[in-house]
Amino acid sequence: MFRSGNAHSIHSPFIFELYTQVIAAKKDPNPDYPALKKLRKELLRSQKEINILDLGAGSRINKSNLRKVGTIARNAEKPEKFGKLFNRLVQRFQPQVILELGTSLGLTTLYLSKAKPDAQILTFEGCPATAGIAKENFDKQQAENIHVILGNIDQTLPQTLTELAPKLDFAYFDANHRYEPTVRYFHDCLPYAHNDSVFIFDDIYWSEEMTQAWEYIKKHPQVTLTVDLFWIGLVFFRSEQVKEDFTLRF
Repeated sequence: MFRSGNAHSIHSPFIFELYTQVIAAKKDPNPDYPALKKLRKELLRSQKEINILDLGAGSRINKSNLRKVGTIARNAEKPEKFGKLFNRLVQRFQPQVILELGTSLGLTTLYLSKAKPDAQILTFEGCPATAGIAKENFDKQQAENIHVILGNIDQTLPQTLTELAPKLDFAYFDANHRYEPTVRYFHDCLPYAHNDSVFIFDDIYWSEEMTQAWEYIKKHPQVTLTVDLFWIGLVFFRSEQVKEDFTLRF
């Protein structure tokens, strides 16, 4: 909070427009939001128990593999304001190919899907039980542009990338909250990034390892602009920009 700024601290026209019109947008009317809000409430109330296969850093709150869907929705899903932000970002940049590393129950995936129904969304999940719930949610919302890739992301990501079109427009990294896997997934995706690609990294201050990974990514020579919103970090590759890092309030 002490380091973060607002619109008055931004001198880059690209970031100023992005911040004022997308990140800090005051009004965000969207006909899809009520249905997604209703779905979130249903998931939060769910007492259904499922067995979790956790291939990442694990949960800080619940160490048991048997968890209620409502508990997962409360602890693992991003709050509504982030879903809306991701929706606005997709509307802004109009990506055709979107990758999401970490499906969970599929709420964030749906915010991405509804923003651009003709985009190709590939969402990666290691846990069969949560992937099953997510698929049910996609069917309920009639989201037909989402393809769930089940399995260990260490294996499924490199394989899937080789089958993609030569470019990757948008990627959300919310899988293994450790330094080495985060940096490795970044490097896996990097050859497919282009000048207008957007990468989003979740929980950049979740642990010391995640903060180290975020610092590494910020310093990478192909990265020109980053936006630190504390909970997430935005990464851009715009070659026409002077290299700069922003810390902004959200």
